Amino acid sequence: MVAKKKLLIIDDDKDFTVSVSALLESEGYAVVVASSGKEGLRMLVEHDPDVIILDVMMETVEEGYGVNQAIKTEEKYAQYRETPLIMVSSLEETPDERFPNAEQVGMSLPVLYLTKPLNIPRFLQVLREAVGRS
Repeated sequence: MVAKKKLLIIDDDKDFTVSVSALLESEGYAVVVASSGKEGLRMLVEHDPDVIILDVMMETVEEGYGVNQAIKTEEKYAQYRETPLIMVSSLEETPDERFPNAEQVGMSLPVLYLTKPLNIPRFLQVLREAVGRS
């Protein structure tokens, strides 16, 4: 039997996490959920997911960017740097638009960015591609 791919959702919106978890579990994924960036980083180490789904705005307006930066730059998360990360947000402004000088100041931006409400077929396609890279 093939092990299910494990996804970590880091998002403080309970309605979002419940509905997306149900969708992803129906697609055959194992899902773990964290409701804050701090909890998400702890669960990253505990569960070693194949893909991370990360909200931008949680306890602070840009908490998701802090989590992404920690994963990409802090030594204690080095083994997770190649874990595909899909950032999701209700903000229409892309990371490149929001932080045009990110590269010059050493900020790591997510490669995959989707807006809420999610376009479910697109989300599942992006997720399948990300899982294939993990």
